[in-house]
Amino acid sequence: MRKSAIILAAFALTACTAKAPLSLRVVESEMTRFPEASYIDGLEGKLKWNYTTGLELKAMLDVYEMADQVGHDVRHSRLDRESILSYVDAWYDAIIDSTGRIYKYKKSNYSTDHVCPGRTLFQLYDMTGKEKYRAAMDTLYSQLQIQPRTPEGNFWHKAVYPNQVWLDGLYMAQPFYAEYTRRYVTDSLQREKNYGDIVLQFSTAYDKTFDPSTGLLRHAYDASREMFWCDSQTGQSAHAWGRAIGWYVMALVDVMEIIPEEAYRVHLKGILNNVYEALPRYADPETGLWYQVLDCPSREGNYLEATCNAMFVYAWLKGCRLGALKGREEALKAYDSLLATFVREDEDGLVNLNRCCEVAGLGGKQNRKGDYDYYIHEPVRSNDPKGIGPLIWAALEREKL
Repeated sequence: MRKSAIILAAFALTACTAKAPLSLRVVESEMTRFPEASYIDGLEGKLKWNYTTGLELKAMLDVYEMADQVGHDVRHSRLDRESILSYVDAWYDAIIDSTGRIYKYKKSNYSTDHVCPGRTLFQLYDMTGKEKYRAAMDTLYSQLQIQPRTPEGNFWHKAVYPNQVWLDGLYMAQPFYAEYTRRYVTDSLQREKNYGDIVLQFSTAYDKTFDPSTGLLRHAYDASREMFWCDSQTGQSAHAWGRAIGWYVMALVDVMEIIPEEAYRVHLKGILNNVYEALPRYADPETGLWYQVLDCPSREGNYLEATCNAMFVYAWLKGCRLGALKGREEALKAYDSLLATFVREDEDGLVNLNRCCEVAGLGGKQNRKGDYDYYIHEPVRSNDPKGIGPLIWAALEREKL
């Protein structure tokens, strides 16, 4: 991807000050580290339609969109507000051609991961009017219409993971599915069918991953009970992984905000409350935060992990704002603890999020079996997009108060 003179010119060489709110400071820190979005997540300028870049860019665009409402003062920032929109749009404009074709996207892969970056297109289409963005959204929706499903009705995570439902995948697909339905599905019967399908998928995923011994949700389940990583009776993976549940609760609150019908929202609210009823029992007593492997908080080698905590805090704060969760003061304390534990400003004035698990999954070429030893030995790094995006959203929720 070529260097964008427009984006680079948007930066002023003035120091960041404490007067700029955290959400804006995180955005400017990332744009300083990566002058183009094609460098986010170690891509080194390579175009790739991936959920990690799309996730972070959506968070950035939310800062742009919410700036007036939360009182952002860009005079104390390294960038002007419009440069955020230019930065986000430049990546999407480059990766989607004039006909709406997404670079190297293959519908036949049936990857829910590849639906996730389409969420930003709703806002970009509104802001830029580029018809190719609407065409790309139509393509992603058409994938969901024929997405393979488990016998219970859940989307497969990907074609290469047949019959598998990962909690991650609820975030990857359902908010896009809900937003597209609300905006563009005009037939009332189809719209109601889609909303019912979305709620059913959340409910089934909860039931199939629920561990009655802990009250937590396991990372995934295999409906075929054939994968080496699953229990032959339940189909569940071995542990409750922090970020997996983080994806799930973020998906719940985002979908609750999108779907207008209260009957569906009430059901999702019940599921959300069930999760947050269990989570406090596994929090670290000192910080109030959570571990990489949630169901083994005191086990040797476990560690407080940044991305899941950013997700939990964001969903908690948003759930309180939506009237779906209680404990607003406790959520604010968790937000403060999140910043104190994981967020640091370096000598250049850039905000950093430390102790992020880089990746974790099940099966695949790596034969990942999802045991305790696997999760605690996956790479850890700073400023992973899977943590930066939720950190921005958590900060925005705090700044709305």
